[in-house]
Order: sequence, then structure tokens, then C-alpha cells
Amino acid sequence: MAMSVGSAGGEDAPMSTINTTPLVDVMLVLLIIFLITIPVITKTVKVSLPKAANIATQTKPENITVAVDAQGNIYWNNGAVADRNELLERVKAEAVKDPQPEIHIRGDSNARYEDVGRVLYAIQRGGVVKVGFITEPDRGIRGSR
Repeated sequence: MAMSVGSAGGEDAPMSTINTTPLVDVMLVLLIIFLITIPVITKTVKVSLPKAANIATQTKPENITVAVDAQGNIYWNNGAVADRNELLERVKAEAVKDPQPEIHIRGDSNARYEDVGRVLYAIQRGGVVKVGFITEPDRGIRGSR
């Protein structure tokens, strides 16, 4: 600790040096407080996350592929569908079959999410329970986009 004692002449002269000891003490205390409180703040809810497995698609003759291209056009097993109402009618016709077929959605990577979402909504309204998304397998290439 630094202490100022009066000058020899008895006059009080202003101190010309900065006492940084209290500043360092305060910073160390703040650092310790942050180190203690950060793990408490970053707690998350414990959940059991599912394990992802890349399973090859089993193509069955009764499976239906619905594709959405970049322009939002819908295709039912490689045949164009006029609009979402026609898609809904086709899904309703397939939903009554036993066993119910799976519908696989192939969305173009440049397609709008809205277009794919509307197709998914029409399939849900039609009553088909099993719906899957067809994607390209991960080839280990990072940062390509």
C-alpha cells in the first residue's frame, strides 16, 4: 500500500503518481465473481436427444414420391400436379388404402420453405401418417455453401 506523508517543508503537495492497487484488487474480485456465476447461468434443461442414423431408404412399389422444384411446382411420382387441391385429392385417395403407403418428399435445395411446408400440410390434411424427406447424404464436405 502506498502512503503519502507530508513534505519536509510542511506543505501538502498533490500526489503525482496513480495508485493502481485498488483497481487491480477490484478487477480480481470481479473476475472471480464472473468465473463463479457463468456456469450457473449456462444451465440447460436436461433432455435425452435422439441419436441420428443414416438409414438407406427402402423403396417399395407402394411408396409415393412428391417432389417440389425451385419454382414451387409439385410432382406426384414424376407427373406434374396442377395445384394443391389436386394434391390433396390424390393424398386422400391413397390414405384409405390398407396398408397406407409412405409419402417421400423431395424438396429442391433452392425451393422456398413455404412451398414444401404447404405440400406437407396438404399431406397431413389428406390423412397420410408416414411422411419422410429425401435428402442427399453428407459426403463430409463442410463449408460448401
